[in-house]
Amino acid sequence: MSNTEYILTVILVMTIATFSTRIMPFLFFHGRGNHPIMSYIAKYTPPMIMSILVVYTLKDVNFSNEIGLYTVLAVVATITIHVWKGNPLVSIFTGTFLYMFLVQM
Repeated sequence: MSNTEYILTVILVMTIATFSTRIMPFLFFHGRGNHPIMSYIAKYTPPMIMSILVVYTLKDVNFSNEIGLYTVLAVVATITIHVWKGNPLVSIFTGTFLYMFLVQM
């Protein structure tokens, strides 16, 4: 087996393994209804993860210089747009764009 064949075989095996682990829950739990615990996890996990990410991002920011001010402005803009529009994608992209714009200015 040549090096190229080996690499393609490994990629094929990894693709099959990944696809099969992704499709198994849909096959095994197809006919069952929503369990209350799963509904709770689906509802509250994304806000918890986002809160942890925000705290982790802001933990090392030096708020005594202009970069800290830019960070605060971007976070406030992100929260404001998210409350106003309710679209996480728009609010995250807008906050990121504002921060990058302010840092490069």
